[in-house]
Amino acid sequence: MATRRKTNPFGSGVEPALQRLRRRDPLLEPYTEIIRRRLAGIDATELRLTRNRLALADFAAGHEYFGLHLRGNQWVFREWAPNATRIFLVGDATGWKETEAFALARESEDGVWELRLPKKSLRHGDLFRLRIHWPDGQGDRIPAWARRVVQDPHTQIFNAQVWRPEPPYPWRHPQFRRRPEAPLIYEVHPGMAQAEEKIGTWREFTEKTLSRIAAAGYNTIQLMAVQEHPYYGSFGYQVSNFFAASSRFGTPDELKALVDAAHGAGIAVIMDLVHSHAVSNEVEGLSRYDGTLHQYFHGGPRGLHRAWDSRCFDYGKIQVLHFLLSNCRFWLDEYRVDGFRFDGVTSMLYLDHGLERSFVSYDDYFNPNVDEDALTYLALANRLIHAVRPDALTVAEDVSGMPGLAAPTKDGGCGFDCRFAMGVPDYWIKLIKEVPDEHWPMGHLWYELTNRRRDEKTISYAESHDQALVGDQSIIFRLIGSDMYTHMRVTDENLRVDRGMALHKLIRLITLASGGNGYLNFMGNEFGHPEWIDFPREGNNWSCKYARRQWHLVDDSTLRYQFLARFDRDMIALARTFRIFNSGEPRLLHEHAERLVIGFERAGLIFAFNFHPTASHFGYRIEAPPGKYRTLLDSDSPHCGGHGRLVPGQEHVTLIEEAGGHARTVLSLYLPTRTAVVLEKLS
Repeated sequence: MATRRKTNPFGSGVEPALQRLRRRDPLLEPYTEIIRRRLAGIDATELRLTRNRLALADFAAGHEYFGLHLRGNQWVFREWAPNATRIFLVGDATGWKETEAFALARESEDGVWELRLPKKSLRHGDLFRLRIHWPDGQGDRIPAWARRVVQDPHTQIFNAQVWRPEPPYPWRHPQFRRRPEAPLIYEVHPGMAQAEEKIGTWREFTEKTLSRIAAAGYNTIQLMAVQEHPYYGSFGYQVSNFFAASSRFGTPDELKALVDAAHGAGIAVIMDLVHSHAVSNEVEGLSRYDGTLHQYFHGGPRGLHRAWDSRCFDYGKIQVLHFLLSNCRFWLDEYRVDGFRFDGVTSMLYLDHGLERSFVSYDDYFNPNVDEDALTYLALANRLIHAVRPDALTVAEDVSGMPGLAAPTKDGGCGFDCRFAMGVPDYWIKLIKEVPDEHWPMGHLWYELTNRRRDEKTISYAESHDQALVGDQSIIFRLIGSDMYTHMRVTDENLRVDRGMALHKLIRLITLASGGNGYLNFMGNEFGHPEWIDFPREGNNWSCKYARRQWHLVDDSTLRYQFLARFDRDMIALARTFRIFNSGEPRLLHEHAERLVIGFERAGLIFAFNFHPTASHFGYRIEAPPGKYRTLLDSDSPHCGGHGRLVPGQEHVTLIEEAGGHARTVLSLYLPTRTAVVLEKLS
């Protein structure tokens, strides 16, 4: 899959890229020398890795060298452990004892160890691990490059497993490529994607949940918790085995079947990639792997993430870059994922991990607090991913707003395709919690929704899994509260439910329509899932009651959840049909603080929102290009749980209005309380 083309020689592209970056953002001018040094450093690091003799994608093929591989009639196993004095493979094949036949030999001065065994020595399904000896100690370790790791259900012990099924998984859609359209992302966790109080599987997700996503109209799945993690409640963000798909959800072939089925439905699959830190576990993870704390990580306090109780990679080491870049390519090659959402980018970029900091000026992005080795790694990761798969999607989870993060590499950027607009969900929570409905500030709301770097692509969202975790609340629960448990029947009349459903639709529509270049939703939130997320833990008696999705709520025709799902489906269809995210920035047409009205134009559509809790507006004038318009979407439609105060498909013709000696064309609309309408221009 890799391209053999080499990248530009050192330094040749720095000045043109720097010029383009400054043209995109003139405020970067004072930081020219810092940016020049960073860009040159990225090129220099790539040259150091490839020695200008091979492509970066070929360098990032460590997964085909390290780990366990069947080559002809023998098994070849390699590991990097520079501080080790002896290494044994122990497991089912050795009776879990050290034997000389399974002793690795040190093959290089930099700590590469190798073992060759006859094919009959290991069988598919055998369990194994390493026993690593170092000066003054020893320890059992799971191989760093292990592709399959399983946990014993009784002892809770993790081991690597030989995984060589015959025949290998037969891909049905090997030529799938992500469509050149804006990402509409459905964020999912496979373990909690089912209704039963248990841990779900890849197979169950494929059979039960995938069809729901396809029917909802989303074109991209963001798959969480893929990489193996010892603690289920970490949401997959405390990774121990970077090349192993979590076995608690099933087999590697079942994950491949999930990706394959999504591709068959025309849906791309990106996965959460956790390269920002690693779990502190020593037996299961990489910490103190060869007896030292600094093999993969920084030594001393810098190697510990105090807030996450995890280990911090040293992105300046060639071996660490080899490991992480190969990990990127591995998931593209082995599981044919279509890209990555890089987790914890803010934590990577800053030596203080961005903790308890506000980023208020450009100085915050160009000072010694920036980890330039991490920035270099992220740039190289994007170069690699897009070389292997030009259609791949890379998304940065960054709250700091680092300039250039989602700018193309040719323009001096880090190369991410887009970044999350992480301030938007925080603002919605603040608004709902702290401001009475009748005082919502329309001007400030519009500012927060559209406050983004115009030279970089962003993905907007009203809420993700973060807002659904225990200790927080989803938007719908904040709006309705406990009445969700007692008054969501179609026949019930309840003011809190009416308010919550109306605002839920308005919040999601205006977030999507005013957003940058894509949209994200966490599974179940499209229909207002009422429960928070609480993974099984000691504090809840290891219950899965709140680590699931209650799909029966949206399937029940006697409940109102179906209406929110319908509106979300219509909203997503509208975005895809009219290519909203490919049409440039939204243009504000009207904003009225007292009447709580916002009107704007995008993709030739007029969006009009009345957030007022008690005042409906008759004959309300909103400036619009002259012509004839028809109502396409109406949040008050009975079809989506509204009161039916508007005429479906009503047509409007603009009027000429004289004001202050100037003429303008306006639409005269009826805007009921807490209602949004979308109008299409007919002529």
